[in-house]
Amino acid sequence: MSATIKAKEETYKKVKTILVSQPKPERSPYYDLEKKYGLQIDWRPFIHVEPVSAKDFRKFRIYPEEYTVVIFTSKYAVDHFFRLCDEMRIKMSQDTKYFCLTETIANYLQKFIIYRKRKVFAGNKSIEDLASALKKHRNEKFLLPCNNLGSLDVTSYLKETGINFQDALMYRTVSSDLSDLSDVTYDMLVFFSPQGIESLFDNFPDFKQNDTRIAVFGNSTFKAVEEKGLTANIKAPAPEAPSMTMALEQYLQKSNPLS
Repeated sequence: MSATIKAKEETYKKVKTILVSQPKPERSPYYDLEKKYGLQIDWRPFIHVEPVSAKDFRKFRIYPEEYTVVIFTSKYAVDHFFRLCDEMRIKMSQDTKYFCLTETIANYLQKFIIYRKRKVFAGNKSIEDLASALKKHRNEKFLLPCNNLGSLDVTSYLKETGINFQDALMYRTVSSDLSDLSDVTYDMLVFFSPQGIESLFDNFPDFKQNDTRIAVFGNSTFKAVEEKGLTANIKAPAPEAPSMTMALEQYLQKSNPLS
């Protein structure tokens, strides 16, 4: 699918201002686009993470030290797992095994444990990458730290393969307060998750797209936009635009042609 959606209907009105629904990075190719096309790019997280307190977690009657394997799906999961263990004075066994969806998460884990290859398993992207290791340890007790949105692809796979696991709510992903933007308009909004779209409507229930262009990353974000009756003008990844900045530049080449 082309990075530019509904291209024939698009008028490519000039873009001057863009709001990216993420924290501002120190370095980013967005800054090159900003300079090249004379843009104003602002950054604002539409969602944020809140911890589940030790007091609330105890109500679930889940005891991490009773599990022999922990599955981590993100750095947030790592942070909040060890935060709760610390707050509840839980010391995990040195024999505990850790399954991480990516090598990045596995490397991040070194901040909290003595890293040994024999007890840390890493995939490339998805839970299926860990199939052989899961099969080898299928008789152990697995704990899956998660947020209020859950890890549906992971839990579905674990259920299908008969893994004995318990998901554990340790943090929440919630909409940020964007009320200070009520009188601010942008030519383009950039989203990376369905939760970002939910936050937009949590803050502005009567939001109308009008001439605002919307850029989305990922199929689930694209679907969330459509479900709200909005139009995604730009979509990534795509074969010719694997990154959001590449997709944006393809659009800007038409909306903001360089003289």
